[in-house]
Amino acid sequence: MRCLVIEDEADTSRYICAGLRDAGHEVVACDNGIDGMRLACGEEWDALVLDRLLPGEIDGLAIVARLRGMGRNTPVLVLSALSSVDERVRGLRSGGDDYLSKPFAIDELLARIEALLRRAAPVPDATQLQVADLVLDMRTMRVTRANRQIALQPREFRLLEYLMRHQGQSVTRAMLLEAVWDYHFDPQTNVIDVQVSRLRTKIDKEFSPALIHTVRGVGYTLGVLESGPHA
Repeated sequence: MRCLVIEDEADTSRYICAGLRDAGHEVVACDNGIDGMRLACGEEWDALVLDRLLPGEIDGLAIVARLRGMGRNTPVLVLSALSSVDERVRGLRSGGDDYLSKPFAIDELLARIEALLRRAAPVPDATQLQVADLVLDMRTMRVTRANRQIALQPREFRLLEYLMRHQGQSVTRAMLLEAVWDYHFDPQTNVIDVQVSRLRTKIDKEFSPALIHTVRGVGYTLGVLESGPHA
């Protein structure tokens, strides 16, 4: 992935760029809106990470608006210390694809960028999802493991579907809240942990190997794990 980072805080920019490069991506960085506008609009990028507030007359949202006005659909992750609901809505309505409040963990930033890239790529419709011996049928709303049917509530079904569609990937609690509950909760809520615990009991308690895993400091992942920082 070729990514442009537009961030005026030097430490934050280095933090983001190091994380992206460690993940194998090519990164170009700039620290002001003028150069950011020129680079964003003048070259092709797989993704943009840009600060909401930039020095000078051109801020992050102006760059996004110009891109969208040019017909560019480049995935854009907006970063900001402004975390109110109004600011998040403004960032998204200005053309941003996602909005991440500062401070943030680099693992969440990477996960969100990966989610934006998957969302931008054409994905064939799948009527059946399968991970190991766990099968979810979208047509019949039926879930089985080892050929045994598992009864799920509608919300549990949606949660499992999301995890299965992102099998092997770390998904954050914020991503699950937005995808499964369709709106923002208080970030301190434990609703995700409660629902995942219930789902894990149904999916893993009487079966082996375990498929739903906690990724410490990030969220959850679904799949057959050999080793790694999971629980």
